[in-house]
Amino acid sequence: MPGAGIPESTPYRRALAGDAVGFEDLVRAHHHAMVRAAMVVSGDPDMANDAAQAAWSRAWRQLGSVRDERAIGSWLVAVACNEARQLVRRRSRLREIDLSGIGERPAPGRRSDPANVIDSADLAAALATLQPGERELVALRYGSDLSPGEIARLTGRSAVAVRVQLFRLVRRLRRELEHG
Repeated sequence: MPGAGIPESTPYRRALAGDAVGFEDLVRAHHHAMVRAAMVVSGDPDMANDAAQAAWSRAWRQLGSVRDERAIGSWLVAVACNEARQLVRRRSRLREIDLSGIGERPAPGRRSDPANVIDSADLAAALATLQPGERELVALRYGSDLSPGEIARLTGRSAVAVRVQLFRLVRRLRRELEHG
């Protein structure tokens, strides 16, 4: 029986039934958000793409573990963040941040605003000072716009613990950006 307000034939349900086209629809709908969140966690565009690809493989195998179909997007983002964190651990050596992967690229023929490039570089450097798990929280909250309650469910923490840690992380990032 379909959930309240959920159409009977959603990409999730089709993918769950083994339909490759349904799974492709999920990829189209959620891939960009997964890469963006993995980028925040890893600080590296190539690693973020690798993490998202690994997340899709894992998602295909574990799709049936999603309890609430409406949470599929946040679940996929969390899987991508977990994969990014694991990649960072495996590639423990420090990597230089590729500034071309931070922020939005200007349209062809238009130059980017130098102030935005500097702001993006400063933020990337500040994020690089965080541990991968800390970057994951920031990615889930600010990159994917998940609530502390949603993050708590995805990470197995309490919502209060998530709020407190996010407050401390944001304060730390602000100090880093101010004193750089």
